[in-house]
Parts: sequence; C-alpha cells; structure tokens
Amino acid sequence: MDQKSTVLHKKIFIIITLITTTLSFSQNENSQGRFIDNVSFGGGFGLNFGNGIFSASVSPSAIYNFNDYVSAGPSLIYSYQSSDFFKTSLYGGSIIGLFNPIPQIQLSTELEQLRVNQTIKSAGGDFDEDFWNTAFFVGAGYRANNITIGLRYNLLFKDNESVYTDAWAPFIRVYF
Repeated sequence: MDQKSTVLHKKIFIIITLITTTLSFSQNENSQGRFIDNVSFGGGFGLNFGNGIFSASVSPSAIYNFNDYVSAGPSLIYSYQSSDFFKTSLYGGSIIGLFNPIPQIQLSTELEQLRVNQTIKSAGGDFDEDFWNTAFFVGAGYRANNITIGLRYNLLFKDNESVYTDAWAPFIRVYF
C-alpha cells in the first residue's frame, strides 16, 4: 500500500469517527431509552452454484438508530468462491452510516476492509495471493419501510487492484 493510500485511509477513518461521535450526541426524545431499543439487525446472504462454480457469502449487520434520520453501525463479512481454476476467501468488516433526509430516500457511506486469500490454479502450479482490499462506498437508494434498494459507488476503486470488477454496485438492504 503506498503512502497516499495510507493517508487517505487515515483521513476517512478520522472523518467517520468524528461524524459518529457528533451524531451520538444528537439524539432526540424518540431515541431516548434503552440502547437495544434503537438497534436494528440485518445483513445479507448469498448462494450461487452451477457449471463448476460455487459461491457463498454471509454478512450480518447491526445499526444504531440515533434518530429518524441518522443510523450507523458495523457489519461482518465472509465470502467464499471456488471453481476449477481458483479458490477465494474474503473476510473482514465495514462501518456504515445511513442518512434518510425523507423516509423514502436513503443516502449511505460505508468503509469496508477485506482480507483476500486467493489461490489461482494453473498448469505450472498454484499461485497464492493474499492482500487487503479497502473500499469506501457512497450510495443512494429508495427506501420502503425496512427495505432499501439502490446503487453505491466505490471512491477507492482502481482497475485491476480490487476484488470488485466495477466501481458501481447495486445493493438491497434489509434491517429489522
């Protein structure tokens, strides 16, 4: 990781920490009470198989609803993919911040850090590649009750240097 990336990661971490700290003091009367009453749980699960390919992922998440407009919280991530040519395991976590200016619109920021362990099989032997992948997503979506469907963009995306094939990624979020 070069020095510019390290400085950028530190700046992003400081900004998220400041926003989270500031928001924790901006609770209104609707968010007072027991801590757990303001926590929503959700996440994602994926399963894909066929024609020599298998993929599974799980990403449980929890957010704290500071008020009707702002939520934030952590997520754990694990994903496994395999085929006749490769095996990949990704694990890590993220911190997400959600802002709902009106009930139907949700804006988001998410800092994600993944450890990638990959084995690529070839006739000349197996090639192992282990690295960290950092992504910083900004997104927007349409929200109906506890479901949000939208699109997010990875501000740190670089061609051929990411586990993602594109900077743009659709999402579906569900929190209960």
